[in-house]
Amino acid sequence: MEPGNQTDVHRGFILLGLSDDPDLQSLLFCLFLIMYLVTILGNLLIILAVISDSHLHTPMYFFLSQLSFTDICISTCTVPKMLLNIQTRTRSITYVSCLAQIGSVLTLGAFENFLLAAMAYDRYVAICHPLRYAAIMNPRLCGLLVGVSLILSLGDALLHTLMVLPLAFCSDRDIPHFFCEFSQVIKLACSDTLSNNILFYLMTCIFGGIPVSGILFSYTQIISSVLKIPSAGGKLKVFATCGPHILVVFLFYGTAFGVYITSSVIDSPGKTAVASVMYIIVPQMMNPFIYSLRNKDMKGALRKLASRTVS
Repeated sequence: MEPGNQTDVHRGFILLGLSDDPDLQSLLFCLFLIMYLVTILGNLLIILAVISDSHLHTPMYFFLSQLSFTDICISTCTVPKMLLNIQTRTRSITYVSCLAQIGSVLTLGAFENFLLAAMAYDRYVAICHPLRYAAIMNPRLCGLLVGVSLILSLGDALLHTLMVLPLAFCSDRDIPHFFCEFSQVIKLACSDTLSNNILFYLMTCIFGGIPVSGILFSYTQIISSVLKIPSAGGKLKVFATCGPHILVVFLFYGTAFGVYITSSVIDSPGKTAVASVMYIIVPQMMNPFIYSLRNKDMKGALRKLASRTVS
């Protein structure tokens, strides 16, 4: 393939989406519109419930509201553009919009990693050091954890995005995905991308490895403390407290790992794009249900919010 010149690059890219079948486009539009609306509504309700109920003004629910906001942003960065392309029967995305998608998804994905680690640490302190919980998990530390995580995530995404700018792209501008996924965009470059790939895998190991290590450490300590509890009721109470977060962690990392395995085993970009729905859309939609259905405090706050809205 011949490298495209600067004009060709700024014409943008073509998002091939999930299917070429014209008969499936209406079904896909309705399906993903419903999923997007459920994601926005569910996470927005979580945020409003946390804000409106003073009983939920705790570190755990502070991190949960940040997670819900992040889920809204991730979905909004990818799904509306896909819906617009289906509706208008076009598949194009501008060069600037593609870079914006890359930067946004990388930032929010890394930030969600850190949030899940912070939530695991919060549970660790609450269960293993209950008497010191209020002193350790003070508002200043919570704000610092969120602020530092966001700055690091923005820095990581900005670095990757800036390293895409000097690349020369080939005449083939087709991205076999429903959004500008970083690795798929890099594959279209005609210039050397070794440094981009090395940096990407290095930062993925760091920004993925550190939060995962923190989560594993926290739950190792939690399990060790739970085993020392003599009563079965006490153990169940602890697991009920940690249950929603454990489910969210498994959903987030399990789907991402599943997509990685799928892309390695199945040499089909189209199937990889379909599998990517499982980590870029499904977890964001399911998180509110996991926390609201398995949490009495959240159920109570949502009931109060509903009653206030009705009255």
